[in-house]
Amino acid sequence: MLTTLFQAVPTDAAKLLLVLFLSFLIGMEREEHKAGSDRYAFGGVRTFPLIGLVGYAMAVLGNGRLLPVTAGFAVIAAFLLLSYWHKLTTSGGGVTTEISGLATYLVGALVYAEHFWLATALSVASALLLELKPVLESLTKRLGEGELFTFTKFLLLTAVILPLLPDTEIGPFHINPFHTWLIVVAVSTLSYGSYVLHRLTRGSGGVLLTAVLGGAYSSTVTTVALARRAATEDHPPLFAGGILIASGIMYLRLMALVALFNRQLAGLLGPSFLALAGLAAGAGWLWSRRPDGRTTPAAHGFQPANPLELRAAVGFALLFLLLVVATHEAVVYLGQAGVYGLAALMGVTDVDPFIMGLTQSAAVATPLHVAAAGIVIAAASNNLVKGVYAFALADRRTGRQSFGLLLGLAVLGLLPLIWLRG
Repeated sequence: MLTTLFQAVPTDAAKLLLVLFLSFLIGMEREEHKAGSDRYAFGGVRTFPLIGLVGYAMAVLGNGRLLPVTAGFAVIAAFLLLSYWHKLTTSGGGVTTEISGLATYLVGALVYAEHFWLATALSVASALLLELKPVLESLTKRLGEGELFTFTKFLLLTAVILPLLPDTEIGPFHINPFHTWLIVVAVSTLSYGSYVLHRLTRGSGGVLLTAVLGGAYSSTVTTVALARRAATEDHPPLFAGGILIASGIMYLRLMALVALFNRQLAGLLGPSFLALAGLAAGAGWLWSRRPDGRTTPAAHGFQPANPLELRAAVGFALLFLLLVVATHEAVVYLGQAGVYGLAALMGVTDVDPFIMGLTQSAAVATPLHVAAAGIVIAAASNNLVKGVYAFALADRRTGRQSFGLLLGLAVLGLLPLIWLRG
């Protein structure tokens, strides 16, 4: 588009038009803000384009050199500082308008230097940040205190620790530290995304939304939480259906994690896992719609704990490494039966480390079909264990319904073994 414009008109004219357009975008947003407020506000649809033109002119006069552009920036900043001082002494307010004026000046200089994408991105980002002020402030309130620290821990796991680890295989079991921590990051990211959605929907999500988001976070944790709530709220079909939905979403979660690290394994498991997820989610929703004779609605869903604890991440990594070694030894000394027995045993705990270990050993230390069957058994075993949890923690009716539904899902979850026997 810009190439066509430059071909149709002189280059300087095209650049001036672009500066005017981008500056006008910011100015129009500020004009709209000023019209909706009775307090003093700097600039609008005329002032901001003028600032952009000054930035462009200073870049032209200085032939792109940094000193003239910086001098012009300092002059504009001085005017904006006066405006901010006046605002503080009269009506008060923030400094976002003045900062957006400085950004507009830079847009003009960037267009002269032919950094068109950067100039456009700066203008659009400025306008969006200014326009979305109420949304962003509401988001901050909904997330609550401590979430910045949580996100900092996420960056520590991903952007600080991960690049420092060597991407080489070590030892007789071919352990790759980088790949090991990458798996920790992938699992943490999925859990963290679900956690953030939980936080954003707090106070507005019911049992079924809790089940969906909780299934992406941890279906076991969600099952325990819903079962405990069911013991105090008399809505058996609703809670039993929600528990089944969470286990259905678990299959989607496992499919996403497997696909990230082993496409061959994902290809073997994909159709059956997608079918199980759809069947469990659909059946859970239908079951939750059954009448229970109660008029009092269920309370809103639980809020999960922060999944981004460094201790938990290190523990996951160590468990993952332990299970990689255990799976390798099971294949060597016990064959397929050893892997299948280990898979059934791991259903009692968190299946993620075991399944992630199989994605790394599949087709290397573990035959592909054995790894796929191990994942199927681990998921089915985990569903059965969750049924026991629900039966033990929920009220009698909800416990019986949940156990029956999860037992049925566990049996159906073993059907893929028919064509995965190799």
